[in-house]
Amino acid sequence: QVQLVESGGGLVQPGGSLRLSCAASGFTFNNYVLSWYRQAPGKERELVARISMYGGSTEYADSVKGRFTMSRDNGKNTVYLQMNSLKPEDTAVYYCNARPGIGSWNYWGQGTQVLVSS
Repeated sequence: QVQLVESGGGLVQPGGSLRLSCAASGFTFNNYVLSWYRQAPGKERELVARISMYGGSTEYADSVKGRFTMSRDNGKNTVYLQMNSLKPEDTAVYYCNARPGIGSWNYWGQGTQVLVSS
């Protein structure tokens, strides 16, 4: 069974840090591009970061550049999002997404909540 399971979310003060993880199973992990999306209350889901199949290339939304770092460990079938200098506007449910390098299908995780508040 294909699964993407996010973890690591929680409550953090502005300026703090969190590290999100997404553990994958049921597909050939290193054939997939991995992304983090987030959805804040009342807003559309947006792309936060994306990483290539072997981790050689990353892309970030302008709003998180310099603060967030995405990485992947293909040996552990896990992708990470290190979030530093968190702001209240980072509050959202964060989702991991996997798509093949060639293909049109997508896999989604269930999401993990990040709340940045004092």
